[in-house]
Amino acid sequence: MIGIDTSIVTIALPDIGRAAGLSTGGLAWVLNAYMIAFGGLLLLGGRAGDIFGRRRVFLGGVAVFTLASLLGGLAPDGPALIAARAAQGLAAAFGAPSALALIAALFSGPARVRALSVFSAVVGAGGALGMILGGVLTEVASWRWVFFVNVPVGVALVLLAPRVLVETPRRPGRFDLPGALASTVGMTALVSLFIRAGTDGWDDPRALAAGAVAVLALGAFALLERGAPQPIVPLRLFAHRVRTGAYLTMFFLVSGMFGGYFYLTQLLQGQFGYGPLQTGAAFLPIAGLQFTTVRIVPRLLPRLGARTIVTTGALLLATGLAWLTALPGDGGYAAWMLGPFVLMGVGGGLSIMPLNATVLGTAAPEDAGAASGVAQAMLWSGGAVGSAVMVTVQGGGGGTAAIFGCAAAFEVAALLLAASTLGRRAA
Repeated sequence: MIGIDTSIVTIALPDIGRAAGLSTGGLAWVLNAYMIAFGGLLLLGGRAGDIFGRRRVFLGGVAVFTLASLLGGLAPDGPALIAARAAQGLAAAFGAPSALALIAALFSGPARVRALSVFSAVVGAGGALGMILGGVLTEVASWRWVFFVNVPVGVALVLLAPRVLVETPRRPGRFDLPGALASTVGMTALVSLFIRAGTDGWDDPRALAAGAVAVLALGAFALLERGAPQPIVPLRLFAHRVRTGAYLTMFFLVSGMFGGYFYLTQLLQGQFGYGPLQTGAAFLPIAGLQFTTVRIVPRLLPRLGARTIVTTGALLLATGLAWLTALPGDGGYAAWMLGPFVLMGVGGGLSIMPLNATVLGTAAPEDAGAASGVAQAMLWSGGAVGSAVMVTVQGGGGGTAAIFGCAAAFEVAALLLAASTLGRRAA
């Protein structure tokens, strides 16, 4: 559910924009409200799993996520839809780190590596399959069904998960609410800065105000975490050089991937006349290759090491997005998109699972929830910042300007992915 919901809405965005009267900046908020709430509150969600028990928090997150999905499908206008997306992100922030921490608690040794492989395959392929499913549902039914589809899945999870998941020990502690609030406000303001600057210019008063709030809130977050008795981000997590490198890599990796996907769907439907179903089908190579590749990573990891595998994956992703800047010629899909999509599918499959394994493999058991929360916060905060940066680079407009603006966005996405390799080298 979480993997699919990072992307299933993307294909439906043009239809949502027409139905709700949202601009490109408004559509970016449909994505970013989810990712900001997700990334900003993941750390609090990880701590909640440690304190209340990970199965309990996991099930609570699934229940709220299901309700928020229902409200999103019923949303009467753009603000209501964005609010429902934020509620989805909040629920995912509590469910996701508990899911990953449950794997760390229930498996060890080679079995944990295999379990993480399955987890990464499901989340990674879910993100790619979301594109396809979003196209089918939008074309056959309505954009509202990209939200309704979660409801039966969520109900089934709430009913069945208690039968197969055991509760983890509860660890006494307190919530760092000021830290969670400061990080969420800071990330929201940072994303708002890029979106506002892309539509109204860097000298817009609201863009400048958003930038000031971002600096103040993120600075306050750093100070709060240093003095909090039980911070949501224990600074000792960054004392390990390899783990810190993995965190940085996650941020830049997803920034480039999400930014590229956001504008690719806008370009295909808005400028080249693809329908939702055709757009979703175009992403089949990414979905299939990502799912296949991630299943073989556990066999490659002991032989090649995480650094080599992740660097290779990031460079394949960067090459694919750089290829897309050529813009389509007479060859159409086969000449312009198939090659890049093959590289992006293999690259995405190689990248994420070794990073998760690195983070959890270097964290003490008592820090598993917090460590996985920071990892996923880096992923989804990176996705929000990446798509917002793309709005700034693309600059809005239609026709030829939009096409070349998207090419510029793909260039920046490729650079972000290339930058992600620096984190691995630093480690």
